[in-house]
Amino acid sequence: MKSHMDKPVCFIDTGSDGKLRVQQSALQMLQQIQQPVVVVAVVGLYRTGKSYLMNRLAGKQSGFALGSTIESKTKGIWMWCVSHPTKAGTTLVLLDTEGLGDVDRGDPKHDTNIFSLAVLLSSTLVYNSRGTIDNKAVMDLQYVTELSDCIKVKSSDEDADDSSEFVKFFPSFIWAVRDFTLELKIDGKDVTEDEYLEFALKLKHGTTRSVIEYNFPRECIQKFFPSRKCFTFPFPTALENMSSLESLNSADISSEFLKVTDHFCQFVFHDSCVKRLKDGHTVTGRVLGHLAKTYVDTISSGAVPCLENAVIAMATIENEAAVKEGLQVYQSGMEKLKDSFPLELKNVSSEHQHLSSTATQAFMKRSFRDTDGKYLKSLQENIIKLFDEYLCQNEQASKKRCEEILSSLSAPMMKKLKQGFYTKPGGYDLFCKDLEDIEKKYNSQANKEVKAEEVLEEFLKQKSVDSEAILQADKKLSEKEKKIKKEKEKAAILEQEIKARDEKQRQLEEKMEAEKQSNEERMRQMKEKMDEEMRLQREEAERVMDRKLREQADLLERSFKEKADRMSQEIEEFKRQNAESNRAGEFAAILENSKRRHEEEMAMMMQQRREQMMGMQQRAIQQIILRPSDECCIS
Repeated sequence: MKSHMDKPVCFIDTGSDGKLRVQQSALQMLQQIQQPVVVVAVVGLYRTGKSYLMNRLAGKQSGFALGSTIESKTKGIWMWCVSHPTKAGTTLVLLDTEGLGDVDRGDPKHDTNIFSLAVLLSSTLVYNSRGTIDNKAVMDLQYVTELSDCIKVKSSDEDADDSSEFVKFFPSFIWAVRDFTLELKIDGKDVTEDEYLEFALKLKHGTTRSVIEYNFPRECIQKFFPSRKCFTFPFPTALENMSSLESLNSADISSEFLKVTDHFCQFVFHDSCVKRLKDGHTVTGRVLGHLAKTYVDTISSGAVPCLENAVIAMATIENEAAVKEGLQVYQSGMEKLKDSFPLELKNVSSEHQHLSSTATQAFMKRSFRDTDGKYLKSLQENIIKLFDEYLCQNEQASKKRCEEILSSLSAPMMKKLKQGFYTKPGGYDLFCKDLEDIEKKYNSQANKEVKAEEVLEEFLKQKSVDSEAILQADKKLSEKEKKIKKEKEKAAILEQEIKARDEKQRQLEEKMEAEKQSNEERMRQMKEKMDEEMRLQREEAERVMDRKLREQADLLERSFKEKADRMSQEIEEFKRQNAESNRAGEFAAILENSKRRHEEEMAMMMQQRREQMMGMQQRAIQQIILRPSDECCIS
């Protein structure tokens, strides 16, 4: 079994102020685990061999501290993360808890907190005891009767009893009975270990105080852990503390003992599922660390841990991190593309679409409970902002290249200007011919540059100053010819200005089309994510309903009609709440709102461009209207 950690580490302990705290080093280790986690926690009275079982589950002979004295060895909660032996791509997190009822500590509240944390953090809870499951053993599990006071499901209605909701969150339960020497028989008939457990948890009829005290812990176990199993160890726990099993006189005993413990490990591996939050969201090592920190901080503050609040806090942390992760994916890819700037707009847009889709995938993988689409919208807005910045950088690089091309092509002309080559009769026509040659060569070399038309427009405007001086100095031309040539030049500049604006419009439409496709891809991924969340929600609802129906049937079979009637009420209430929490309508609204926002943004951009184009056309018309009539036909 490959280990993520060489040895166990302290996960939760008690600080100098007497309050529980999470070890930062353990949190850092969990942060590195991106895989789903199966969390197995073992609880039980101190000095009952819990640590030995955890070592065996880790596939090791040693690791968690063992002891052979009456002193409890484990303090707080210790953690060991290993690769799951039967579930590929999954991490097995083993939590060894401090023994309950430690006489040295003598703090029942501390024991309750440790037990509550084990329940909150695990997907499978192993309760370890010795002997048989008699009334004393059940009473020793008194901590389960306090769960309703120590854990809340919902933050609202603080005085309301929401213990029936615990089934959605609580782990599966395995009662491991050590040093078991009884035959598995009831009324002379062979029974399974699970049937033995159910027999031990059987309720008594009656309303006397003794019957109520007898039934209460059993009712709590049945309510909080509807998925429960039993495993019995027929061999003495004392064998576990021997330094070497090979030192036993009987090799058969040691071999059989190992077989039993190995069978227990396989039993746990098979029965343990991946840890999930409400609505079926998978818990990773990172999420487990956040949950532990939230629960421990709440307990240390004197408040009662609330499952709903923990999930909400977790959703905020994970969704904010998901936005950052998505942006990092997008930005790192665009930074690589940036090294190739300047590029054609279609190449930048194509890579933007690809990276936007990849970033959304990264976001979807990590996010959960983004019910109003707030965080996806934040990702989308930040990606659009970054896209605009990269487009601007590409334009700057394109502008620089275009200016360099023009500078190189116009160098001979600039030399002639300095030498006064054009200040002679016919010089204006020579200047215009050189300018025309430069323009042709430039269009050939810079035709795919995003700033080609705009830079040429600026270049022609700049050269119009030199052109005006050369035109006025040309003695070969009459005043009327000078006016006509001047208007021709203005028309050419205006034509280039229109070409530049048309190119901007074309680029805007290309950008809008790219963003439209990116938005459609985001909506597709969002729908897939929502469909998956709804599927998990339905599966969870079906699982809870199945457990409640089985519990109701069991109560009816045992003739506890009053309790069965209460269970019927719980079932009806669960159906009502599940119908109210159906998110299909919410998801449809999110998709529609996102689509509407995108259409509004595109419409606004198009309106701005239309206003710019209309303004430019009006300026062109005004220039024509203001010209003398004999020059209008030339234009």
